[in-house]
Amino acid sequence: MKDLAGKFAVVTGGGTGMGRELVRQLIAEGCSVAMCDVSARSMAQTVALCEADGVPQGAKVTANVADVSDEAQLVAFRDEAAVQHDSDRLHLLFNNAGIGGGGSMIADAREEWERTFNVCWGGVYLGVRTFLPMLQAADEAHIVNTSSVNGFWASLGPNVSHTAYAAAKFAVKGFSEALITDLALTAPNIRVSVVMPGHIGTSIVANSRKVMTGRDEDALSGEDLERARARIARMGMDVSQLRDAALQAMVDEQARRFLEDAPMTAAAAATVILDGVKADRWRILVGEDARKMDAAVRADPEAAYTPEFYEMLIKEMGWRLGR
Repeated sequence: MKDLAGKFAVVTGGGTGMGRELVRQLIAEGCSVAMCDVSARSMAQTVALCEADGVPQGAKVTANVADVSDEAQLVAFRDEAAVQHDSDRLHLLFNNAGIGGGGSMIADAREEWERTFNVCWGGVYLGVRTFLPMLQAADEAHIVNTSSVNGFWASLGPNVSHTAYAAAKFAVKGFSEALITDLALTAPNIRVSVVMPGHIGTSIVANSRKVMTGRDEDALSGEDLERARARIARMGMDVSQLRDAALQAMVDEQARRFLEDAPMTAAAAATVILDGVKADRWRILVGEDARKMDAAVRADPEAAYTPEFYEMLIKEMGWRLGR
């Protein structure tokens, strides 16, 4: 699928980050896009950016609020998108939506753990299930599932629990790889790719907190502050004298650094993803850090979860994971 003009795509999590940039670049190539997100405000900004870029004649962008972990909401999104775009067939499905959180099976709340897992894994599974009939109806179609480097290295370092997100991203990777044979046998018009980004400059840190709390605000509530304080303490820091204002500043700085200090922008990542789809690659590593991490884990998998391995990664890549 080298020419995206005239095609119809669905992008989940289109309100920010890589999802937003995928929408913008797809539209720029003349591909119509239906996106969903939990934030109507963020999607409105994406639509405004597409319009400012210039929407080619024949292309169309639409936005629907939907939580990808809720099948009923995804079905409603699919049905509305089919009407909005007057199409019963879909050429491209980008299961991109994701959040972080719920790192520990023991120390974090089960609700937070399962919320992360259900969005990051369930959103991919339900996305494929929901849109499969429309993909099968197309002459050619491509599923693009976003995993992560945490889909082959389940860690942010030896001092941070990271089970929910990593387990979900491993599931996405395995599911996508299994689909290669499944689709070849049962739906040969559909291809599949799994995307494994490294550190990409997105707002996932701030967005995840908003999704978890259900509040579209940057300021932390008292409960949020205590949760953040407990997590920082588990990393070995003394928080006994840490005031709320200082803690809020730390959380804000973490989100800023993840967005602004990343080695690759969301726009550059979206370009790599679309180039991978056009080249029909089933495995799309995004970022030099992702390629280096992949090589390091493959070279010495037994050592992958030792402090020494983590220190080697820091030195090799020049940036600190999980900072």
